[in-house]
Amino acid sequence: MKTKIILPLIAFGLIVSMMIYFLINPSYEKSLEAKYYYEMGNYEKAYELANEAFSIDVYNRMASTIMAQSKTSMKYQKYIDQAKKYLSEINEIISQDNISESDRAKIKMMSEIVVDSYSKLAPSVITDKALVKEAAQYYKNFEQILEKVNR
Repeated sequence: MKTKIILPLIAFGLIVSMMIYFLINPSYEKSLEAKYYYEMGNYEKAYELANEAFSIDVYNRMASTIMAQSKTSMKYQKYIDQAKKYLSEINEIISQDNISESDRAKIKMMSEIVVDSYSKLAPSVITDKALVKEAAQYYKNFEQILEKVNR
């Protein structure tokens, strides 16, 4: 009867002590903060905090994972921002009555940059699915634009 009570108490005590260690360890505290910023979409701040946490404790796998996630997500965000900028410029060009050959060449060049840049992105299982989906959508849009310009 005593073992039925003592064993769960020991397990509970171990879990509580692990949680306390996790919460008061400065490396894990920064990792939790980095995870928060990552989830909020602030990948630069998340990377910075995870890097600090990792420099405090190189065995902190949470910090290592968040650093990798943030780095990949920053690449995706940069790609999406560039695609948005180029799409805005292309829309401005095509809103004109006449599209010159130099404008067509500019559209083609911007489209090729976006299409080629997409192949350099390497999604992973841990990458934010919304970012991956948005980047894929821009890639498809620019493929279509490139196809139309090459006609």
